Amino acid sequence: MRYTRLLRPLGGAVILAAIATAAWFTRDYWQPMLASNAPESHVEDAAPPVEEPKVLKLSAQARKNLELVAKPARPQTYWRTIQVPGAIVDRPGQSDRGVTSPAVGVVAEVHAFPGDTVRPGDRLFTLRLFSEYLQSTQKQLFSSTKDVQIAEEQLARLRPLAEKGSISGKQVIDLENELRRQQAVIQAHRQDLLTRGLNPEQIERVAGGEFVSTVDVVAPPRVKAEEQLVTIQQAAFEQAADESDGFAFEVQELNAELGQQVQAGQLLITLANHSSLYLEGHAFKREAPYLEKAAQNCWNISVEFAEDEPENWPILNQTFEIRYLSNSIDEASRTFDFFIPLTNQSRAYTKNGETFVVWRFRPGQRVRLHVPVEELTNVLVLPSAAVVREGPEAYVFQQNGDLFNRIAVHVLHEDRRNIVIANDGSVTRGLFLAQGAAASLNRVLKAQAASGVRADVHVHADGTVHASH
Repeated sequence: MRYTRLLRPLGGAVILAAIATAAWFTRDYWQPMLASNAPESHVEDAAPPVEEPKVLKLSAQARKNLELVAKPARPQTYWRTIQVPGAIVDRPGQSDRGVTSPAVGVVAEVHAFPGDTVRPGDRLFTLRLFSEYLQSTQKQLFSSTKDVQIAEEQLARLRPLAEKGSISGKQVIDLENELRRQQAVIQAHRQDLLTRGLNPEQIERVAGGEFVSTVDVVAPPRVKAEEQLVTIQQAAFEQAADESDGFAFEVQELNAELGQQVQAGQLLITLANHSSLYLEGHAFKREAPYLEKAAQNCWNISVEFAEDEPENWPILNQTFEIRYLSNSIDEASRTFDFFIPLTNQSRAYTKNGETFVVWRFRPGQRVRLHVPVEELTNVLVLPSAAVVREGPEAYVFQQNGDLFNRIAVHVLHEDRRNIVIANDGSVTRGLFLAQGAAASLNRVLKAQAASGVRADVHVHADGTVHASH
Protein backbone atom coordinates (compact mmCIF):
# COMPACT_ATOMS: atom_id res chain seq x y z
CA MET A 1 0.00 0.00 0.00
CA ARG A 2 2.76 2.35 0.88
CA TYR A 3 4.60 1.63 -2.39
CA THR A 4 1.38 2.22 -4.39
CA ARG A 5 0.95 5.71 -2.99
CA LEU A 6 4.51 6.57 -3.94
CA LEU A 7 4.18 5.33 -7.54
CA ARG A 8 1.04 7.38 -8.43
CA PRO A 9 2.71 10.87 -8.66
CA LEU A 10 5.61 9.35 -10.48
CA GLY A 11 3.31 7.83 -13.07
CA GLY A 12 1.54 11.19 -13.70
CA ALA A 13 4.85 12.92 -14.36
CA VAL A 14 5.85 10.25 -16.85
CA ILE A 15 2.57 10.65 -18.75
CA LEU A 16 2.98 14.46 -19.02
CA ALA A 17 6.55 14.05 -20.26
CA ALA A 18 5.35 11.69 -22.96
CA ILE A 19 2.65 14.13 -24.15
CA ALA A 20 5.18 17.02 -24.33
CA THR A 21 7.59 14.91 -26.33
CA ALA A 22 4.88 13.95 -28.79
CA ALA A 23 3.79 17.60 -29.25
CA TRP A 24 7.37 18.64 -29.97
CA PHE A 25 7.83 16.13 -32.73
CA THR A 26 4.41 16.97 -34.35
CA ARG A 27 4.70 20.79 -34.22
CA ASP A 28 4.92 21.20 -37.99
CA TYR A 29 1.44 19.73 -38.22
CA TRP A 30 -0.54 21.63 -35.62
CA GLN A 31 1.15 25.15 -35.66
CA PRO A 32 -0.40 26.24 -39.09
CA MET A 33 -3.81 25.32 -37.75
CA LEU A 34 -3.38 27.69 -34.81
CA ALA A 35 -2.16 30.53 -37.09
CA SER A 36 -5.24 30.25 -39.32
CA ASN A 37 -7.52 30.73 -36.28
CA ALA A 38 -5.80 34.00 -35.15
CA PRO A 39 -8.20 36.94 -34.38
CA GLU A 40 -9.14 39.05 -37.39
CA SER A 41 -8.25 42.26 -35.56
CA HIS A 42 -4.58 41.33 -35.58
CA VAL A 43 -4.69 40.86 -39.32
CA GLU A 44 -6.22 44.28 -39.76
CA ASP A 45 -3.63 45.89 -37.52
CA ALA A 46 -0.91 44.51 -39.69
CA ALA A 47 -2.46 45.98 -42.89
CA PRO A 48 -0.40 48.72 -44.66
CA PRO A 49 -1.44 52.37 -44.07
CA VAL A 50 -3.99 53.94 -46.46
CA GLU A 51 -2.72 56.75 -48.70
CA GLU A 52 -3.78 60.24 -47.53
CA PRO A 53 -6.84 61.46 -49.52
CA LYS A 54 -6.49 64.54 -51.73
CA VAL A 55 -9.79 64.70 -53.65
CA LEU A 56 -13.34 65.14 -52.37
CA LYS A 57 -16.68 65.20 -54.11
CA LEU A 58 -19.49 67.68 -53.42
CA SER A 59 -22.96 67.83 -54.87
CA ALA A 60 -24.37 70.99 -56.39
CA GLN A 61 -26.60 71.46 -53.35
CA ALA A 62 -23.62 71.17 -50.99
CA ARG A 63 -21.72 73.77 -52.98
CA LYS A 64 -24.70 76.12 -52.71
CA ASN A 65 -24.95 75.52 -48.97
CA LEU A 66 -21.28 76.48 -48.58
CA GLU A 67 -21.73 79.41 -50.99
CA LEU A 68 -18.67 78.24 -52.88
CA VAL A 69 -17.28 80.49 -55.57
CA ALA A 70 -14.30 79.52 -57.71
CA LYS A 71 -12.10 81.94 -59.61
CA PRO A 72 -9.06 81.35 -61.87
CA ALA A 73 -5.65 81.81 -60.28
CA ARG A 74 -3.84 84.80 -61.77
CA PRO A 75 -0.53 86.22 -60.53
CA GLN A 76 -0.71 89.86 -59.48
CA THR A 77 0.95 92.56 -57.41
CA TYR A 78 -0.02 92.90 -53.75
CA TRP A 79 0.92 95.48 -51.13
CA ARG A 80 1.73 94.13 -47.69
CA THR A 81 0.13 96.44 -45.14
CA ILE A 82 0.08 97.14 -41.42
CA GLN A 83 -3.22 97.73 -39.68
CA VAL A 84 -3.57 100.86 -37.55
CA PRO A 85 -6.68 101.81 -35.53
CA GLY A 86 -8.14 105.29 -35.84
CA ALA A 87 -11.21 107.49 -35.64
CA ILE A 88 -12.93 110.26 -37.58
CA VAL A 89 -12.36 113.71 -36.07
CA ASP A 90 -13.26 117.29 -36.90
CA ARG A 91 -10.86 119.23 -39.08
CA PRO A 92 -9.71 122.22 -37.02
CA GLY A 93 -10.59 125.56 -38.56
CA GLN A 94 -12.98 124.03 -41.10
CA SER A 95 -15.49 121.75 -39.39
CA ASP A 96 -16.61 123.97 -36.48
CA ARG A 97 -17.22 127.71 -36.46
CA GLY A 98 -17.93 129.87 -33.45
CA VAL A 99 -19.99 133.06 -33.87
CA THR A 100 -19.36 135.87 -31.38
CA SER A 101 -21.20 139.03 -30.37
CA PRO A 102 -20.13 142.08 -32.43
CA ALA A 103 -20.90 144.56 -29.65
CA VAL A 104 -22.22 144.92 -26.10
CA GLY A 105 -25.93 144.20 -25.98
CA VAL A 106 -28.79 142.00 -24.86
CA VAL A 107 -30.09 138.96 -26.76
CA ALA A 108 -33.48 140.17 -27.99
CA GLU A 109 -34.32 137.25 -30.33
CA VAL A 110 -32.96 133.77 -31.07
CA HIS A 111 -33.54 132.61 -34.65
CA ALA A 112 -31.59 129.31 -34.80
CA PHE A 113 -31.59 126.31 -32.48
CA PRO A 114 -29.53 123.08 -32.17
CA GLY A 115 -30.14 120.80 -35.13
CA ASP A 116 -31.27 123.60 -37.45
CA THR A 117 -29.60 124.12 -40.81
CA VAL A 118 -28.48 127.66 -41.64
CA ARG A 119 -26.78 129.11 -44.70
CA PRO A 120 -24.29 131.97 -44.79
CA GLY A 121 -26.17 135.19 -44.11
CA ASP A 122 -29.09 133.58 -42.25
CA ARG A 123 -30.06 135.33 -39.02
CA LEU A 124 -28.92 133.67 -35.79
CA PHE A 125 -29.58 136.34 -33.14
CA THR A 126 -30.98 139.84 -32.80
CA LEU A 127 -29.11 141.99 -30.25
CA ARG A 128 -30.33 145.20 -28.64
CA LEU A 129 -27.26 147.42 -28.55
CA PHE A 130 -25.91 149.01 -25.38
CA SER A 131 -22.55 150.02 -26.82
CA GLU A 132 -21.63 153.69 -26.43
CA TYR A 133 -18.83 153.19 -28.92
CA LEU A 134 -21.28 151.92 -31.55
CA GLN A 135 -23.63 154.83 -30.98
CA SER A 136 -20.69 157.25 -31.23
CA THR A 137 -19.56 155.64 -34.50
CA GLN A 138 -23.02 156.04 -36.00
CA LYS A 139 -23.07 159.70 -34.94
CA GLN A 140 -19.66 160.34 -36.49
CA LEU A 141 -20.69 158.64 -39.74
CA PHE A 142 -23.79 160.80 -40.00
CA SER A 143 -21.80 163.95 -39.17
CA SER A 144 -19.06 163.16 -41.71
CA THR A 145 -21.67 162.40 -44.38
CA LYS A 146 -23.26 165.83 -43.83
CA ASP A 147 -19.85 167.51 -43.91
CA VAL A 148 -19.16 165.89 -47.29
CA GLN A 149 -22.48 167.13 -48.66
CA ILE A 150 -21.72 170.67 -47.48
CA ALA A 151 -18.22 170.54 -48.96
CA GLU A 152 -19.51 169.30 -52.30
CA GLU A 153 -22.06 172.15 -52.41
CA GLN A 154 -19.32 174.72 -51.68
CA LEU A 155 -17.09 173.28 -54.37
CA ALA A 156 -19.89 173.42 -56.88
CA ARG A 157 -20.32 177.15 -56.08
CA LEU A 158 -16.63 178.17 -55.85
CA ARG A 159 -15.18 176.32 -58.86
CA PRO A 160 -16.76 178.67 -61.45
CA LEU A 161 -15.56 181.72 -59.48
CA ALA A 162 -12.03 180.36 -59.27
CA GLU A 163 -12.01 179.71 -63.00
CA LYS A 164 -12.99 183.36 -63.67
CA GLY A 165 -10.37 184.60 -61.17
CA SER A 166 -12.87 186.12 -58.78
CA ILE A 167 -11.42 184.09 -55.86
CA SER A 168 -8.13 182.44 -55.15
CA GLY A 169 -7.68 178.90 -56.40
CA LYS A 170 -6.15 178.00 -53.01
CA GLN A 171 -9.61 178.01 -51.43
CA VAL A 172 -10.83 175.41 -53.89
CA ILE A 173 -7.76 173.22 -53.29
CA ASP A 174 -8.20 173.38 -49.50
CA LEU A 175 -11.85 172.48 -49.84
CA GLU A 176 -11.05 169.49 -52.10
CA ASN A 177 -8.49 168.24 -49.58
CA GLU A 178 -11.02 168.50 -46.77
CA LEU A 179 -13.53 166.62 -48.91
CA ARG A 180 -11.08 163.73 -49.41
CA ARG A 181 -10.33 163.55 -45.67
CA GLN A 182 -14.02 163.35 -44.84
CA GLN A 183 -14.56 160.64 -47.43
CA ALA A 184 -11.75 158.60 -45.85
CA VAL A 185 -13.37 159.03 -42.43
CA ILE A 186 -16.71 157.90 -43.82
CA GLN A 187 -15.13 154.78 -45.33
CA ALA A 188 -13.50 153.93 -42.00
CA HIS A 189 -16.79 154.35 -40.12
CA ARG A 190 -18.61 152.14 -42.63
CA GLN A 191 -16.07 149.35 -42.25
CA ASP A 192 -16.24 149.66 -38.48
CA LEU A 193 -20.02 149.30 -38.52
CA LEU A 194 -19.81 146.29 -40.83
CA THR A 195 -17.53 144.51 -38.37
CA ARG A 196 -19.98 145.38 -35.57
CA GLY A 197 -22.77 143.46 -37.30
CA LEU A 198 -24.64 146.13 -39.27
CA ASN A 199 -25.59 145.22 -42.80
CA PRO A 200 -25.09 147.62 -45.76
CA GLU A 201 -28.73 148.72 -45.72
CA GLN A 202 -28.55 149.68 -42.04
CA ILE A 203 -25.34 151.61 -42.65
CA GLU A 204 -27.03 153.59 -45.41
CA ARG A 205 -29.84 154.48 -43.01
CA VAL A 206 -27.30 155.58 -40.40
CA ALA A 207 -25.63 157.84 -42.96
CA GLY A 208 -29.03 159.39 -43.55
CA GLY A 209 -29.57 160.06 -39.85
CA GLU A 210 -31.62 156.95 -38.88
CA PHE A 211 -29.60 155.36 -36.10
CA VAL A 212 -29.74 151.61 -35.42
CA SER A 213 -30.54 150.24 -31.95
CA THR A 214 -30.60 146.52 -32.84
CA VAL A 215 -28.25 144.39 -34.90
CA ASP A 216 -28.65 140.94 -36.48
CA VAL A 217 -25.92 138.34 -35.97
CA VAL A 218 -25.78 136.18 -39.10
CA ALA A 219 -24.11 132.91 -40.10
CA PRO A 220 -20.55 133.42 -41.36
CA PRO A 221 -19.53 132.80 -44.98
CA ARG A 222 -17.54 129.94 -46.41
CA VAL A 223 -14.32 131.94 -46.39
CA LYS A 224 -11.32 130.45 -48.18
CA ALA A 225 -7.75 131.09 -47.18
CA GLU A 226 -7.16 133.64 -49.92
CA GLU A 227 -10.30 135.56 -48.89
CA GLN A 228 -9.34 136.21 -45.26
CA LEU A 229 -8.84 139.92 -45.96
CA VAL A 230 -12.54 140.27 -46.75
CA THR A 231 -14.59 141.33 -43.77
CA ILE A 232 -16.50 138.28 -42.48
CA GLN A 233 -19.77 140.08 -41.97
CA GLN A 234 -19.62 141.77 -45.37
CA ALA A 235 -18.83 138.47 -47.11
CA ALA A 236 -21.75 136.80 -45.35
CA PHE A 237 -24.22 139.37 -46.67
CA GLU A 238 -22.78 139.05 -50.17
CA GLN A 239 -23.09 135.25 -50.15
CA ALA A 240 -26.56 135.20 -48.62
CA ALA A 241 -28.21 136.13 -51.90
CA ASP A 242 -26.59 133.39 -53.98
CA GLU A 243 -25.33 130.21 -52.32
CA SER A 244 -25.39 127.94 -55.35
CA ASP A 245 -23.08 125.23 -53.97
CA GLY A 246 -25.56 124.23 -51.25
CA PHE A 247 -23.09 124.91 -48.45
CA ALA A 248 -24.77 125.13 -45.06
CA PHE A 249 -24.02 124.96 -41.36
CA GLU A 250 -25.70 122.88 -38.69
CA VAL A 251 -26.32 124.50 -35.31
CA GLN A 252 -24.31 122.37 -32.93
CA GLU A 253 -24.53 124.28 -29.65
CA LEU A 254 -26.36 127.36 -28.37
CA ASN A 255 -24.10 129.38 -26.06
CA ALA A 256 -26.40 132.34 -25.27
CA GLU A 257 -29.95 132.57 -23.97
CA LEU A 258 -32.80 134.96 -24.62
CA GLY A 259 -32.45 138.10 -22.49
CA GLN A 260 -28.81 137.44 -21.65
CA GLN A 261 -26.43 140.41 -21.71
CA VAL A 262 -23.37 139.69 -23.82
CA GLN A 263 -20.06 141.44 -24.28
CA ALA A 264 -18.23 142.19 -27.49
CA GLY A 265 -16.42 139.03 -28.62
CA GLN A 266 -18.47 136.66 -26.43
CA LEU A 267 -19.33 133.28 -28.02
CA LEU A 268 -23.01 133.12 -28.94
CA ILE A 269 -23.38 129.94 -30.99
CA THR A 270 -21.30 127.05 -32.38
CA LEU A 271 -21.92 125.98 -35.97
CA ALA A 272 -20.66 122.82 -37.65
CA ASN A 273 -20.14 121.70 -41.20
CA HIS A 274 -18.74 118.16 -41.46
CA SER A 275 -18.04 118.22 -45.18
CA SER A 276 -14.29 118.23 -44.51
CA LEU A 277 -12.98 115.87 -41.79
CA TYR A 278 -9.82 114.03 -40.77
CA LEU A 279 -9.07 110.33 -40.36
CA GLU A 280 -6.90 110.28 -37.24
CA GLY A 281 -4.71 107.18 -36.90
CA HIS A 282 -3.05 106.08 -33.66
CA ALA A 283 0.29 104.36 -34.29
CA PHE A 284 3.17 103.23 -32.10
CA LYS A 285 6.65 104.69 -32.44
CA ARG A 286 8.04 101.51 -34.01
CA GLU A 287 5.60 101.99 -36.91
CA ALA A 288 6.80 105.53 -37.61
CA PRO A 289 9.24 104.56 -40.42
CA TYR A 290 6.44 102.83 -42.37
CA LEU A 291 4.12 105.80 -41.99
CA GLU A 292 6.80 108.31 -42.94
CA LYS A 293 7.63 106.32 -46.08
CA ALA A 294 3.94 106.09 -47.03
CA ALA A 295 3.51 109.86 -46.53
CA GLN A 296 6.62 110.74 -48.56
CA ASN A 297 5.67 108.46 -51.48
CA CYS A 298 1.97 109.46 -51.44
CA TRP A 299 0.87 105.82 -51.16
CA ASN A 300 -2.87 105.20 -50.97
CA ILE A 301 -4.23 104.11 -47.60
CA SER A 302 -7.03 101.53 -47.50
CA VAL A 303 -9.76 102.45 -45.00
CA GLU A 304 -12.41 100.31 -43.30
CA PHE A 305 -15.23 102.32 -41.75
CA ALA A 306 -16.99 100.82 -38.75
CA GLU A 307 -20.78 101.10 -38.55
CA ASP A 308 -21.02 102.18 -42.18
CA GLU A 309 -23.74 101.22 -44.67
CA PRO A 310 -22.17 101.83 -48.11
CA GLU A 311 -25.19 100.40 -49.95
CA ASN A 312 -27.25 103.40 -48.80
CA TRP A 313 -24.75 106.02 -50.02
CA PRO A 314 -23.04 106.95 -53.30
CA ILE A 315 -19.75 105.26 -54.15
CA LEU A 316 -16.88 106.81 -52.22
CA ASN A 317 -14.48 107.82 -55.00
CA GLN A 318 -11.62 109.09 -52.85
CA THR A 319 -7.92 108.38 -52.52
CA PHE A 320 -6.64 108.53 -48.97
CA GLU A 321 -3.11 109.82 -48.38
CA ILE A 322 -1.35 110.82 -45.18
CA ARG A 323 -1.24 114.61 -44.92
CA TYR A 324 1.07 114.91 -41.93
CA LEU A 325 2.42 113.03 -38.89
CA SER A 326 2.21 114.35 -35.35
CA ASN A 327 5.55 115.01 -33.67
CA SER A 328 4.32 114.36 -30.14
CA ILE A 329 3.47 111.10 -28.33
CA ASP A 330 0.48 110.69 -26.06
CA GLU A 331 1.71 109.97 -22.54
CA ALA A 332 -1.19 107.67 -21.68
CA SER A 333 -1.42 105.47 -24.80
CA ARG A 334 2.21 105.91 -25.96
CA THR A 335 0.98 106.43 -29.52
CA PHE A 336 1.36 109.27 -31.98
CA ASP A 337 -1.28 110.48 -34.43
CA PHE A 338 -1.28 110.93 -38.18
CA PHE A 339 -3.99 112.59 -40.24
CA ILE A 340 -5.68 111.79 -43.57
CA PRO A 341 -8.19 114.21 -45.19
CA LEU A 342 -11.73 112.89 -45.67
CA THR A 343 -14.43 114.48 -47.82
CA ASN A 344 -17.80 113.66 -46.29
CA GLN A 345 -21.13 112.83 -47.94
CA SER A 346 -24.49 114.19 -46.83
CA ARG A 347 -28.17 114.26 -47.66
CA ALA A 348 -31.02 116.45 -46.42
CA TYR A 349 -34.65 115.93 -45.56
CA THR A 350 -37.46 118.38 -44.87
CA LYS A 351 -39.83 118.19 -41.92
CA ASN A 352 -42.46 120.78 -40.95
CA GLY A 353 -40.96 123.20 -43.43
CA GLU A 354 -37.45 122.90 -41.96
CA THR A 355 -34.43 121.29 -43.57
CA PHE A 356 -32.15 118.90 -41.69
CA VAL A 357 -28.83 117.38 -42.74
CA VAL A 358 -27.61 113.80 -42.26
CA TRP A 359 -23.90 113.07 -42.67
CA ARG A 360 -22.48 109.71 -43.70
CA PHE A 361 -19.33 109.99 -41.59
CA ARG A 362 -19.41 111.54 -38.13
CA PRO A 363 -16.72 112.56 -35.66
CA GLY A 364 -16.00 109.75 -33.22
CA GLN A 365 -16.69 106.95 -35.73
CA ARG A 366 -14.05 104.20 -35.62
CA VAL A 367 -11.92 103.22 -38.63
CA ARG A 368 -9.18 100.74 -39.55
CA LEU A 369 -6.32 102.09 -41.64
CA HIS A 370 -4.27 99.69 -43.79
CA VAL A 371 -0.93 101.37 -44.47
CA PRO A 372 1.18 99.85 -47.32
CA VAL A 373 4.73 98.92 -46.37
CA GLU A 374 6.01 96.46 -49.02
CA GLU A 375 5.16 95.53 -52.61
CA LEU A 376 4.93 91.79 -53.42
CA THR A 377 5.03 90.99 -57.14
CA ASN A 378 4.02 87.84 -59.06
CA VAL A 379 1.98 86.34 -56.24
CA LEU A 380 -1.46 84.76 -55.86
CA VAL A 381 -3.94 86.54 -53.60
CA LEU A 382 -6.90 84.73 -52.06
CA PRO A 383 -9.43 85.55 -49.34
CA SER A 384 -8.36 84.35 -45.90
CA ALA A 385 -11.13 81.71 -45.85
CA ALA A 386 -9.73 80.09 -49.02
CA VAL A 387 -6.75 78.54 -47.20
CA VAL A 388 -6.80 75.90 -44.45
CA ARG A 389 -3.85 74.99 -42.24
CA GLU A 390 -2.82 71.67 -40.71
CA GLY A 391 0.24 72.25 -38.61
CA PRO A 392 2.97 73.62 -40.88
CA GLU A 393 1.01 72.72 -44.03
CA ALA A 394 -1.34 75.09 -45.87
CA TYR A 395 -3.84 73.95 -48.50
CA VAL A 396 -6.13 75.38 -51.17
CA PHE A 397 -8.81 73.54 -53.14
CA GLN A 398 -8.97 73.40 -56.92
CA GLN A 399 -12.47 72.87 -58.33
CA ASN A 400 -13.11 70.59 -61.30
CA GLY A 401 -16.85 70.11 -61.59
CA ASP A 402 -18.03 68.17 -58.54
CA LEU A 403 -14.47 67.32 -57.49
CA PHE A 404 -12.18 69.42 -55.34
CA ASN A 405 -8.47 68.68 -55.33
CA ARG A 406 -6.45 69.71 -52.28
CA ILE A 407 -3.15 71.40 -53.14
CA ALA A 408 -0.35 72.28 -50.74
CA VAL A 409 0.88 75.88 -51.06
CA HIS A 410 3.48 78.24 -49.57
CA VAL A 411 2.02 81.22 -47.69
CA LEU A 412 4.09 84.42 -47.94
CA HIS A 413 1.84 86.79 -46.00
CA GLU A 414 -1.60 86.85 -44.43
CA ASP A 415 -3.77 89.38 -42.70
CA ARG A 416 -7.36 89.59 -41.56
CA ARG A 417 -8.73 89.78 -45.10
CA ASN A 418 -6.28 88.19 -47.58
CA ILE A 419 -3.63 85.49 -47.86
CA VAL A 420 -0.72 85.83 -50.28
CA ILE A 421 0.58 82.61 -51.85
CA ALA A 422 3.90 82.13 -53.62
CA ASN A 423 3.63 81.54 -57.35
CA ASP A 424 6.10 78.64 -57.21
CA GLY A 425 4.32 76.25 -59.60
CA SER A 426 2.25 74.41 -57.01
CA VAL A 427 -0.83 76.15 -58.45
CA THR A 428 -0.98 76.30 -62.22
CA ARG A 429 -2.06 79.59 -63.71
CA GLY A 430 -5.73 79.55 -64.68
CA LEU A 431 -6.82 76.78 -62.30
CA PHE A 432 -10.13 77.55 -60.61
CA LEU A 433 -9.60 77.84 -56.86
CA ALA A 434 -12.32 77.91 -54.22
CA GLN A 435 -12.54 81.40 -52.73
CA GLY A 436 -13.78 80.29 -49.32
CA ALA A 437 -14.94 77.48 -46.98
CA ALA A 438 -11.52 75.78 -47.12
CA ALA A 439 -11.86 74.54 -43.53
CA SER A 440 -15.27 72.97 -44.32
CA LEU A 441 -13.91 71.33 -47.47
CA ASN A 442 -11.03 69.85 -45.50
CA ARG A 443 -13.43 68.36 -42.93
CA VAL A 444 -15.54 66.82 -45.71
CA LEU A 445 -12.40 65.37 -47.28
CA LYS A 446 -11.43 63.63 -44.04
CA ALA A 447 -14.99 62.38 -43.50
CA GLN A 448 -15.11 60.84 -46.97
CA ALA A 449 -11.71 59.24 -46.41
CA ALA A 450 -12.84 57.76 -43.08
CA SER A 451 -15.90 56.20 -44.78
CA GLY A 452 -13.60 54.16 -47.01
CA VAL A 453 -15.13 55.45 -50.26
CA ARG A 454 -12.69 57.34 -52.45
CA ALA A 455 -14.12 60.36 -54.25
CA ASP A 456 -11.63 60.17 -57.12
CA VAL A 457 -12.76 56.74 -58.49
CA HIS A 458 -15.96 55.35 -59.97
CA VAL A 459 -17.22 51.82 -60.66
CA HIS A 460 -18.50 50.71 -64.09
CA ALA A 461 -21.36 48.26 -64.69
CA ASP A 462 -18.91 45.44 -65.45
CA GLY A 463 -17.34 45.87 -62.03
CA THR A 464 -14.14 47.57 -63.19
CA VAL A 465 -12.84 50.60 -61.21
CA HIS A 466 -11.36 53.68 -62.86
CA ALA A 467 -10.11 57.02 -61.67
CA SER A 468 -12.45 59.99 -62.14
CA HIS A 469 -11.71 62.20 -65.11
